[in-house]
Amino acid sequence: MKFDTNLETLRRQVIVEAFRSSGPGGQRKNKTETAVRLKHLPSNITVTATEHRLQSQNLKLAFERLQKRLLKLNQPKKRRIPTSIPLRAIEKKREQKRIRSIQKHLRKKIHPVALNSTD
Repeated sequence: MKFDTNLETLRRQVIVEAFRSSGPGGQRKNKTETAVRLKHLPSNITVTATEHRLQSQNLKLAFERLQKRLLKLNQPKKRRIPTSIPLRAIEKKREQKRIRSIQKHLRKKIHPVALNSTD
């Protein structure tokens, strides 16, 4: 499914949530909600930005991150081209099977041959 990465369309499709960011920063960080979390409803992707001191800068950064994630989702996956097994690998496999067969053959019990004692 293709997702639209146009900024205007994204603004209508997301839920913007502001919250207090964690970590060092002192009094300002403890009382202002500068961190931003965006939830894109069609794709269910969540993006956060807490780096900047201003909510507007964090909002801009969060939208950039969301656009990058959606562009990555929009790219079609490359199909895997199966490769043929190299001849050397086939030969090696056969050799290992031959060795294993010999090992198993050597484990067999040797039944003593009944000697005729008609003398």
